[in-house]
Amino acid sequence: MRAPAPALYSAAGSLLLTALVAAPAGGAPAAPGAAELRGTATAAARAQAEGIAFGRCAAVEDLPADVQCGTVSVPLDYAHPDGKLIKLTVSRVRATHKDPNNSKRRVPRQGALVYNPGGPGGSGMYFPLIGVVPEWKRLAAAYDLVGYAPRGVGRSAPLSCQDPKHFYKAPSQAPTHPSESYKRERIAEAKAYARGCAKRAGSALRHYTSLNNARDLDVLRAALGEERLTFMGASYGTYFGALYATLFPSHVRRMVFDSAVNPDPAQIWYRNNLDQSAAFEGRWADFRDWIARHDDVYGLGDTAERVQRSYDRAAARLAEEPAGGKVGPGQLQGAFLTAGYYDDYWPHRAEALSKYLKGDPKPLIQQAGPHPEAAKEAENGNAVYTAVECNDASWPTDFEVWDRDNTRLARVAPFETWDNVWMNLPCAYWPAPRQEPLDVRTGPGELPPTLILAAERDAATPYDGALKLHRRLWGSVLVTERDAGTHGIAGGPNPCVNGHVDAYLLEGTLPVRRAACAPHPEPEPREHTRKKSAVPPTV
Repeated sequence: MRAPAPALYSAAGSLLLTALVAAPAGGAPAAPGAAELRGTATAAARAQAEGIAFGRCAAVEDLPADVQCGTVSVPLDYAHPDGKLIKLTVSRVRATHKDPNNSKRRVPRQGALVYNPGGPGGSGMYFPLIGVVPEWKRLAAAYDLVGYAPRGVGRSAPLSCQDPKHFYKAPSQAPTHPSESYKRERIAEAKAYARGCAKRAGSALRHYTSLNNARDLDVLRAALGEERLTFMGASYGTYFGALYATLFPSHVRRMVFDSAVNPDPAQIWYRNNLDQSAAFEGRWADFRDWIARHDDVYGLGDTAERVQRSYDRAAARLAEEPAGGKVGPGQLQGAFLTAGYYDDYWPHRAEALSKYLKGDPKPLIQQAGPHPEAAKEAENGNAVYTAVECNDASWPTDFEVWDRDNTRLARVAPFETWDNVWMNLPCAYWPAPRQEPLDVRTGPGELPPTLILAAERDAATPYDGALKLHRRLWGSVLVTERDAGTHGIAGGPNPCVNGHVDAYLLEGTLPVRRAACAPHPEPEPREHTRKKSAVPPTV
């Protein structure tokens, strides 16, 4: 399920552990995952004893001096905790103790707040910097803000599946109704990428999974000296956060699930991606409606249909002559896909499209063009994304199934459907063993109350996922941002949402079962792009 990291605004439980890992009487084999649970307990005890030696961050992290960095060792394979270890990089800014509303009041520390931005493949190393943002200052006063790079990401046993120099292919096409020859070409690329993952990672490839991400989180908790975990996960981070809540419910203090993935095992991950493609069509329509309402600014059409025609005209022109030699229809689609995640991108993307159609390609090249200097990081993120999702569950191995399902879907949701296919198709040819997804579910009294956040029109993690997670985590509370679609809403522009987050993380206070917030204001168009009536647009 493709979901880029949201903008940053964007010894307890031993009885449960024993019950889960003890072999049944009569010599019957232990339950699946028992060895991994024992291994997690071993690794967590070791990490608790060792702690994390925080100090100056490595230059490669490009973090300011007030951020501290360290590492925590986790088993590559939790079934063998004394075997090969890998190191995860961790970043931290200590609690400020400063009440932003009362300079004379010293705020007591509540512990560490660990954050994951999603992906799979996203790094949280920059998260501690968020404490200077006004919406986060109250949390930064009470908590050490802790980010980390999950296994495979950045310097945490980095994973790669191909030479980053070959990762960006620009300009590229983005056909909404691909030809048979184009499909064959993409199938060959998917097979090559899967082979590359196996060749570069070897036997370690099978250990990049969501379950291991959840186990790593418990080892990190112990290394931080936290008896119970306070965690905020966004997007994909909600999924392995939910796995953590299921595996280690008595290790949970407070958890925020921001823009929740549907955790139903039947949805992981093939069907979740189909649902995502369908939802993006609705969000693309929202964006086009917004552009149409500001036709006096952008001149792209006063209806969603006319805006679509402007977009199609730009894509056709880019197919004939890529902007700057590197922005084709594929890059255009990628840039506008990000606008489906975050509506604060809308003015910039609309301005770039408008200016391109009027003869100025510079903004579009700047926003949509590939950045070779970031190729290594991008390929690393893509490799981790691919490995985790392919390892997590079974995928159709016959392309005819993908072709049938997505051809049908593309008739009503052409915007993202085929791009999502090509992103995930290596999973059809994956060389590593597949896991059975854990059934995320907790019963009465097993888990402390948790907070789920969801925007009603979120495309990356459709709203139904939040409803499913809410039903599966006993005692959870769902806060919905109505008629809004930004992906990742904690600490954003909605004070109602932020009020619920602060009340929960600072005071442990939650609504009874559900709450709703009015949508945050839509973005304002960029005024300097407003049309001059005396100068008709050039097309």
